[in-house]
Amino acid sequence: MNSINFELLRSKWPELAELGGFAESYVYNDPASALLKLRTFAENLTKDIYRDLGLPLLNRASQLDHLENEVFKEVTPKVILNKLHLIRIQGNKGVHGERVNSETALKLLSEAFDLSRWIYVHSGLGDPKNIPDFKAPLENPAGKSKEELKREKKKVLEQLAVQESKMRLLLEELEETRKSAAVAELKLEERKKLAFSTQESVNQLNFSEAETRSRLIDTALAEVGWKVGKGEVSTEEVGKEIEVPKQPTATETGYADYVLWDDDGKPLAVIEAKKTGKIVETGHQQA
Repeated sequence: MNSINFELLRSKWPELAELGGFAESYVYNDPASALLKLRTFAENLTKDIYRDLGLPLLNRASQLDHLENEVFKEVTPKVILNKLHLIRIQGNKGVHGERVNSETALKLLSEAFDLSRWIYVHSGLGDPKNIPDFKAPLENPAGKSKEELKREKKKVLEQLAVQESKMRLLLEELEETRKSAAVAELKLEERKKLAFSTQESVNQLNFSEAETRSRLIDTALAEVGWKVGKGEVSTEEVGKEIEVPKQPTATETGYADYVLWDDDGKPLAVIEAKKTGKIVETGHQQA
């Protein structure tokens, strides 16, 4: 299963390249399956991070258990954790058969590509400057009619179904290999060095942390029933980038990242999304 964006992983992590290729193929034909593949991609990537960073895998643990492990959080950059959590949360929608669209699948595909770039650079396999930019799969590059696309979609899904069994076999074999691998517990000094090196790899890639944070917050709000607009669009329930006067800025104007509005138009809560390196009190003062 060749991919547009994930071939850089094939030499060391063939299962990730395969899963990325599957997700790309499903984006327009079956977005829910694309999300499911991306969730599996993130789960396997997490286990690969455990192996490559020398961390002992947890027995019979869920993806959330692995991500919430204190040692894992200590040595894994926050932006990487955020991307893994975002794919986990959104990927669950695909598992439970919730309605999802190609736009969501494409956004998660780009998050998975960022994760691929990071593990590739951290493993010393190449210069980040030589990694191509993310390319979104084209929905209808040949300008085919709706009828032609319908027939092609059916054919593609049939072909993917045949390849799915090979993918499952590959993942089962990989899981057995992981179970047999013995890893020693990392000492404090080793964890500190590891945390520094993983963050250095992130710094080389200039990730857009803000976009991932916003997607996480949007997802969390929507999950508990708030009506959230796409991108920077506000709704009557959730305001984004709301202007606030009398702030300690050059223009005396500031902006609240999110404001949750009551039915009578009064603010119930303010959410300030900050970079990991920012002091929490800065967001508290703004709120």
